[in-house]
Amino acid sequence: MIRKATPADLDAIKQLTESCAKALQEKGIFQWNESYPSRERLAKDIDLGELFVYEETSEVVGIIVLTPVMDEEYIPIKWLTSNKNNLYVHRLATHPVVWGNGYGQKLMDYAEAFASENKYQSVRLDTFSQNQRNQKFYESRDYKRLGNIYFPKQSEHPFYCYEKVLA
Repeated sequence: MIRKATPADLDAIKQLTESCAKALQEKGIFQWNESYPSRERLAKDIDLGELFVYEETSEVVGIIVLTPVMDEEYIPIKWLTSNKNNLYVHRLATHPVVWGNGYGQKLMDYAEAFASENKYQSVRLDTFSQNQRNQKFYESRDYKRLGNIYFPKQSEHPFYCYEKVLA
């Protein structure tokens, strides 16, 4: 079941993101680190009502943030649609013990259905340039790669911006 996160979920969410960071680093992908995503950032996502959890048998196995707010890093990107009424996906993660079981697909299905139901014109996101698996994942879902942005506190490598225009 996918539902809005509550403050009671914060410990489980932070544990999930730390497990993801460690598992990615073991694969040589330094996308997340000890400072990202921070507990404070996750708590703010919850407070804003933008963080959703995928819960199975009372365990949080995945998370996703859905927001209509465009980060300033995205401003230089030449998007396919105008910069109004877009849904942004951030911090999509599934616990490493369930990697490969389709939870990421289900979270993105949820995000796209949420965007359609709420009449957003597109879904936008970024993914780490060193994470080829994520790039293939989004491209297989018809997201178009449009440009690069940088988050120096996370990595010296760029993040690729993607957009999917909704019908």
